[in-house]
Amino acid sequence: MGEPFAVKDCALITIATGERTQNLQELRDRLATTHQGCIYYHFWGGLLRASFDDPEYQNDFAAWAWRGLHDARLAERLALVDPSEYADLEGLRRELIDVIEERLEETEHIPWARHDRQFYFMRSQIIVFDTNIRIHNIEGLALHIQRFSRSSIFYHFIDARRRTTGRRDDFSEWLLGFGDEHAPMVQRLSAIDPYFSTLTELRDEIAGCMNRYVYKGR
Repeated sequence: MGEPFAVKDCALITIATGERTQNLQELRDRLATTHQGCIYYHFWGGLLRASFDDPEYQNDFAAWAWRGLHDARLAERLALVDPSEYADLEGLRRELIDVIEERLEETEHIPWARHDRQFYFMRSQIIVFDTNIRIHNIEGLALHIQRFSRSSIFYHFIDARRRTTGRRDDFSEWLLGFGDEHAPMVQRLSAIDPYFSTLTELRDEIAGCMNRYVYKGR
């Protein structure tokens, strides 16, 4: 048996970059050069931010296209971009630029935002905390997963995909340490798309998947 699963928690510290844009062409140009961490933050950071906005748009670029540029068509296209489908942030960057360039080619006038509606590029630094909770088997994980904080789910299921060599969540990486014994569970976890859910919904989906596997005949 390998090492026990170490439950971690995290927080995202937001960092201002000083980069901002007021129109769609500027957004395209900034996206080509901005730090990868900005793209990560504007797609995933909203899951950990306290927000009372209508969560119609999952990423900040789509939200700004609607609220700042009042371009519903562009907002819809950007909202459909799922970062989970890209091997890395550079692939995601290229997709964003392609979507924006396509929209620029369609319109005669470059969409502008009011001065007080500019898009501000932010990035983040993740701070990790050890909860000192250790889990020794899949039964224990299934039992405790519903008690994980939202930020623990973010760290172990979302952020892990950019940390692990196989782009897998931490649960799958740990279960693979048991050999092929839990391969069906790893496959089920890999089929979960974390992007179009809240962290609470994601935790419920993971917990349900694990409990069905452990307690209902696998």
